[in-house]
Amino acid sequence: MRPTGLALAFLALMPVAAGASDYRYDTSYSVALGILPIARMTFQTEVISDRYTISGQFHSSGLVDIVREVAAKSTVTGTLAGGRMLPRRYALDYTSGKRASTYEVLFSGGNVVETRVKPERRKPSSWVPVAPADLKAVLDPIGALLIPGDADVCGQTLPVYDGESRMDLVLSPNRSERFSAGKAKGEAIVCSVRYVPKSGYRKGRKDIEYLQSVAGMEIWFAKTATLKLYAPVYAKIPTRYGTVHVTAEKFDG
Repeated sequence: MRPTGLALAFLALMPVAAGASDYRYDTSYSVALGILPIARMTFQTEVISDRYTISGQFHSSGLVDIVREVAAKSTVTGTLAGGRMLPRRYALDYTSGKRASTYEVLFSGGNVVETRVKPERRKPSSWVPVAPADLKAVLDPIGALLIPGDADVCGQTLPVYDGESRMDLVLSPNRSERFSAGKAKGEAIVCSVRYVPKSGYRKGRKDIEYLQSVAGMEIWFAKTATLKLYAPVYAKIPTRYGTVHVTAEKFDG
């Protein structure tokens, strides 16, 4: 089973920077289910003039591989304008065991203009189709969590489309916390997160229903030193199998 778009969104927890000169940044994250490490993530961010490319790799580890090996490679390209990230292309190569899938989404002006999925997935009768209106003014799963430095971080809704599912991540203010990620230390803004599925999912799917009803989901945002963007340094995601913790091991604070 492919992970939900929410899970894919949390693959994107990295800072980005840009300026007149070229820029590259490499980082990594740990993912744990409770106290058990289950995955590693690495990311590369590159900016040339006003164009950016962010590439990420996810690979399961430890006990997860005993059941099924899971790996994913994700890339988004776009332009930076007014401190905001405007995607042009988002792609995901996802492998679970022997099953492989690819997703490609093309954007123009913040709207989705084309989606390509291989192999095509058969939709059950309970499938909620993605309507054309759902693909207007949306964000890719990577850029969605990189917030302009002048924004009200926890006072907004993030509209996300991952090539199959369309969802809203509704942020609300919670508290502030001290964080430490490698050499970076500082204060993070903690947002509570509410997951709202819009379309592109099967009605009655238990993990979707659980995420929709569960409390306690959080994202911690800290401002990067380079472009003064807010980026996540920690995420807590309750699941049916326990709480998943995504922790930055290095952060451009």
